[in-house]
Amino acid sequence: MTPLSAGMLAAALVIAAPACGQDGPEEPEDYRIEDYRAPVPATLAGARVLTTADAEAIWRAKSGAFIDVLPRAPKPPNLPDGTVWRDRPRANIPGSIWLPDTGYGKLAAITEDYLKQGLTRASHGDRDMLLVIYCQENCWMSWNAAKRVLSYGYRNVAWYPDGTDGWERALLPLADAQPEPRAGEEK
Repeated sequence: MTPLSAGMLAAALVIAAPACGQDGPEEPEDYRIEDYRAPVPATLAGARVLTTADAEAIWRAKSGAFIDVLPRAPKPPNLPDGTVWRDRPRANIPGSIWLPDTGYGKLAAITEDYLKQGLTRASHGDRDMLLVIYCQENCWMSWNAAKRVLSYGYRNVAWYPDGTDGWERALLPLADAQPEPRAGEEK
């Protein structure tokens, strides 16, 4: 190899190195409002990003509240009369609070209020309590929700980007979940 070709090879490696080390897209400034099932950033400013091992340690120590934000499938609007509707089952990390539909980029006021009330219940009003926000792998819903939780003044927010997919891959237990009731609903 000539010195010139070695130098060109070294330059090519330097140029390629940043691309190889980057995981996922860059962190946007605002909430993601479309294409929610796509690769997520490796970071979330102001939040701790958890691996499955980190999330498991927190769960086993019972040192944080786990918040699942996976959306709930809506009841189809045109079901024939007399059709029995059964929600799609959700299995999440045992002990989690499921606050569905709270990870969209834009929330209706009633949904945002539902999220705030759920966070207050989960944290017992303590804005320093560790809150672990998740849904599924490659789902922007949990990223959006964790960013939003930070905007509410919670100071100890963790984002678990692998969610129930990573949890299940690690052969950790899952539990059948029901959404937290909304205002006027019974549990």
